[in-house]
Amino acid sequence: MSDLAQRLADVDLRLGEVARAAGRDPGELTRIVVTKFHPASLVRELHALGVRDVGENRQQDLSAKAADTADLDSLAWHFIGQAQTNKARAIRRAARAVHSVDRDRLADALDAAADPDDPVLDVLVQINLTDDPGRGGVAPECVEALAERIAAARTLRLRGVMAVAPLDEPPAPAFERLAGYAARVRAVVPDATWISAGMTADFAEAIACGATHLRIGSAITGPRPPRA
Repeated sequence: MSDLAQRLADVDLRLGEVARAAGRDPGELTRIVVTKFHPASLVRELHALGVRDVGENRQQDLSAKAADTADLDSLAWHFIGQAQTNKARAIRRAARAVHSVDRDRLADALDAAADPDDPVLDVLVQINLTDDPGRGGVAPECVEALAERIAAARTLRLRGVMAVAPLDEPPAPAFERLAGYAARVRAVVPDATWISAGMTADFAEAIACGATHLRIGSAITGPRPPRA
């Protein structure tokens, strides 16, 4: 077994253990492998190991890797980074889902970027779990308004919520707040059931608080290669 295959198996084993300990079915979880800074060749290796959901947080890398791996069956790209409105068309061309919609202008730009024959784009409301307005995510008091804006978009499908745990508090209480915000979004769109939360260091807490999509990077991919 290769090192990559071993790391993937170890993470999947741990995800299953954590889910069962929380009284949840591991089959409810979607593991997204974040390939930040890694080459498209790693995505091919992951695909050969059965990975079908991969994530990127930079539009340029997303577009390049999606193009390089376009021949791979059933590979779904998730855009998980902060997005500029002028990159909406490029993101839409490459991503199956966008986890980081945090303002009306971005939702409108993604909607407007659709070509007539494009499929509906899955999107999530990113919520800021900190007191710092400079961090990515919509303020909690604006969650419902943004959800309603997305729900009204012709070519977007609201799937749920996303957040990154703050650095200055334990992840569990932050993810508990996120679960409450997720319930508020479901009051707007009842089938918006995704909760994208949890990374390598905090996926156990995220699963315990109801996360459905885990964004796992270095625990699977290994150390990031140096940037050229």
